[in-house]
Amino acid sequence: MIKMTLKIDGMMCGMCESHVNDAVRGAFRVKKVTSSHKRGETVIIAESAPDEGKLREAIEKLGYRVLDVKCEPDVKRGLFGLGG
Repeated sequence: MIKMTLKIDGMMCGMCESHVNDAVRGAFRVKKVTSSHKRGETVIIAESAPDEGKLREAIEKLGYRVLDVKCEPDVKRGLFGLGG
């Protein structure tokens, strides 16, 4: 499992979070996606990392700006999704 953390500029409320989450779910197969406008962050859990360019495109066409993308193994679920 992969954990992607995106820093996003422009999210101001819960509806903004929903729009970003829906855009990610609509464009990619993900296990989980959560956004926080207070932290300016979206976290994606997926089997493999979504294409960063397409991810940026899906979010930025909504009017938000992706400032940074960090990708790492999801240690909560373990490398193979078995937990740990």
